[in-house]
Amino acid sequence: MIMQDSPKSDPETTHIGLLLFDGFSNHCVANVIEPLRAANTLSGRTYYSWRYVTTDGAGVESSSGLRILPEVALSDMRGDVLMVAPSYGFRALCRPDVIRSLRAAATRFDQVAGLDTGSWLLAEAGLLDGYRATIHPEEITTLAEHFPKVSVEQDRYVIDGNRITCSGAMAAFDLSLHMVLRDGGAKLALEVEQLFVTRDATTTPAEPVLGRSKVVRAAIAIMNQYLETPVTIAQISSQLSCTQRRLEAAFKDETGITPQHVYRRQRLVLARRLAQSTRLPMAEIAVRSGYQDASAMARAFRSEFGLTPSQARHLAQS
Repeated sequence: MIMQDSPKSDPETTHIGLLLFDGFSNHCVANVIEPLRAANTLSGRTYYSWRYVTTDGAGVESSSGLRILPEVALSDMRGDVLMVAPSYGFRALCRPDVIRSLRAAATRFDQVAGLDTGSWLLAEAGLLDGYRATIHPEEITTLAEHFPKVSVEQDRYVIDGNRITCSGAMAAFDLSLHMVLRDGGAKLALEVEQLFVTRDATTTPAEPVLGRSKVVRAAIAIMNQYLETPVTIAQISSQLSCTQRRLEAAFKDETGITPQHVYRRQRLVLARRLAQSTRLPMAEIAVRSGYQDASAMARAFRSEFGLTPSQARHLAQS
C-alpha cells in the first residue's frame, strides 16, 4: 500500500454504510468513523459521508448500552463501501435473513468491509471466497478451518480488490488512516494521526500509525520525540542504523514526500494546534515547535498553511 502525497484529483465523496447489530463495539465504530470525520474537518472538504444502517431498519444497542437509531434499512441503501460491524455475538447472526441481506448488499456497494468479527459474516455469506482476509486474532485459526476457500492472513487489515477486512478496533483506526492517505494525501493523514495519538495540545504522539515499513515508523516516532529540539535527518538515520539516502528513499516510496518535509509538517501542525487551542505567546509556541524565534516560525507557517499563526488563532476563536 503506497502512500502518495498528492490527493486524488477532484475527489468525490466516499459514501459509507455502517451496518450495526446488537452488541456492536463502540470502540470499533469510533475508531473507523472519527478519523474520517477529522479528515473532513481538517481539510474543509467532504471526503467521506456515512449512514448507520441495520438489516431491518430497527434500532440496535451496543455492548455497553449505547442505543443507535439507524437512518435507513440496509435494503434501501447503496454506496461505495459497506462496513459490517457485528463485534460480539457474531455467530448467532449467521441467520438466513442476515446472510441474504449481505449477499444482496454486496451487489449495491463497490466494496464490502468486515470490521473485527465482521469478516466471519462475510465468509459465511460466501463473500470472501477466493479472497485474502483477516479477522480478530482470537478467530484466525477457526476462520481458516471453517472457510477453506478464504486465504486467511494474520495482519492488521487486508485489502484485496473489493473486499476489506480488519482485525479489531485498533486496526479499524489504521484502516481509516489508510483511506485518508489514499484520498487526501500524506499531509492530511499525518495531521489526522497526530490529532488522535496526541493526548492534548502540549504533548506529542509517541507511536506513529502512518508508515507500513519499520524504518519509516521508527523515523516518525523519533521526529515526534524531538519536535521542540529538532535533530537532523542524518542523526535520525544514524540512530536507525541506516543511511540517510535509504531513509529518504523509504519516505519517498511510502509518503511521496521527503522526511525533511514530514518533520517540518509535524512541527508546524503542533504550532498550529498550540496557536488555536492555547493562549501561549507566539514566541513560546515557536520554541515548543522547534523554531528559534516567532518570525522564523511565522514564515514557515504561512508557507505551509497560507496564513499566519495569529490569523489561525483568530479564526479558531471567532
